[in-house]
Amino acid sequence: MKKFVNDPKNFVPEMLEGLALANPDTLRYVPEYNLIMRADGPRADKVSIIQGSGSGHEPAHVMTVGKGMLDAACPGDVFAAPPTDYVYETIKLLASPKGVLLLVNNYTGDRMTFEMAQELAEAEGIIVKTLFIDDDVSVQDSTYTVGRRGVAGNFFVMKAVGAAAERGADLDELVRIGEKVNSVTRSMGMALTACTPPAKGSPLFDLPPDEIEIGVGIHGEPGRRREKLMSADTIVDELLDAVLEDLPFSSGDRVALMVNGLGGTPIGELYVVYRRAHLRLAEAGITLGRNYVGEYCTALDMAGASITLVRLDDEIESLLADPAQIPIRVF
Repeated sequence: MKKFVNDPKNFVPEMLEGLALANPDTLRYVPEYNLIMRADGPRADKVSIIQGSGSGHEPAHVMTVGKGMLDAACPGDVFAAPPTDYVYETIKLLASPKGVLLLVNNYTGDRMTFEMAQELAEAEGIIVKTLFIDDDVSVQDSTYTVGRRGVAGNFFVMKAVGAAAERGADLDELVRIGEKVNSVTRSMGMALTACTPPAKGSPLFDLPPDEIEIGVGIHGEPGRRREKLMSADTIVDELLDAVLEDLPFSSGDRVALMVNGLGGTPIGELYVVYRRAHLRLAEAGITLGRNYVGEYCTALDMAGASITLVRLDDEIESLLADPAQIPIRVF
């Protein structure tokens, strides 16, 4: 394994400290709870939005903390849910008179952690609601999740509710918006290679050089099947067909398209993927309203990509267009 790692046990804290040092005017690092929060938070005039999961998916979620998106992110170790007490303390630190919204990707460990933390916070009189994100069409169930997994589509939920919170929306309105965006968002990914967690020091699973995994999860969970390596267009067609058929999307729809790299794919290859998806959507009579190409929700150094579609309407598109100020980019 060749990585920029000191002691693997300190990989996450050192990453978070570096992130805060690089953004001293906008971010605050609370090492006791693995917490990255807005330097100006909590704010009494807006709902606080918190998300967290295992580390290793960066820029999700610690690098999406900032104006117009998250107020805080509370990650666990690599591919591990954060401890309940970390999430509980994060809720207390970010408690706002307007309430707290927890965004949770649909994995068993994350659900348990955040639900327990919510109960503890509510016992202290903090107003908290939780929204689960489950955009992955690859599988219905796995050893990591109850129902569909939350993957790169969570960015659209974060962006929409973050923008609405900045506009002053109350907690119930944010839940409505988040559920609406989640309901029209679908994703599917594939892996060209496995990923290597720092603490393990070797690939998480075995994927022969001439095989790919269709429908892989962002923690290396098994997908729909393994296949021999195919052309880029053939891979994109399979991913896109699964996404299109699930909602389903149809001619006349206006959509946002995201091509998300899983950590080890060059940006040039992601644009090869985007090209095919763009042309296929045009052929199907589907209008592209917004597009996103890059790394949004990764799996460490896994080579691969996912495709996400969001059916747009005026409300969702307006919220996605609002400005945001976060470490990775301005939306």
